Amino acid sequence: MQLDKMVNYHKALADPTRMRILLLLSRGEMHGQALAKKLNLSQPTVTHHASKLREVGLIKERRDKNTVYFTLNPELIRQHAEATVRFIFEKGEEEEDMSELNETLEATVLRNFFAKDGKLRQIPAQYKKKLIVLQMLAEKLEPGRIYPERELNEWIKQYHEDFATIRRELIMHQFMYREREMYELNPREMWTRWDQVR
Repeated sequence: MQLDKMVNYHKALADPTRMRILLLLSRGEMHGQALAKKLNLSQPTVTHHASKLREVGLIKERRDKNTVYFTLNPELIRQHAEATVRFIFEKGEEEEDMSELNETLEATVLRNFFAKDGKLRQIPAQYKKKLIVLQMLAEKLEPGRIYPERELNEWIKQYHEDFATIRRELIMHQFMYREREMYELNPREMWTRWDQVR
């Protein structure tokens, strides 16, 4: 997800009806008809606004026969809020703020987990160390480039055989964005930062 995708996320929020939908869903799952009734809107209007929210990941939906139920995606909302704050206030300061201790830890992790030929010996079990490894791999990918899933799998395999786990971890920790089996690096501001993990 590039910067324009971050902007699209905030555009989706910039509507009073969508904000009201999110507020209602913060209390629990609701189907489209219940939302329409609560908001005093037509079903097609609610469907339109819900699709805009779903496109950027703010809500999820599930179908039960002919009824569509919506739920909030609170984790994504928090991640975008934190990414926005980092983008505005901390952009360009990451390297300057990194302490000597963090630099030592990063060097140690990369030395211990990567062989001299560049292959990953194993995926670290410890969360912070795993994020360091994922960041190093993400930094080797080309920003702005769209990677088909098969191509990304082959790229990961040059570092480690378990490409499925690494690919999943890159998505889970916001290093990459996936849409219809196509993958792209997120802006660095969205990556889960290992140096902020306690």
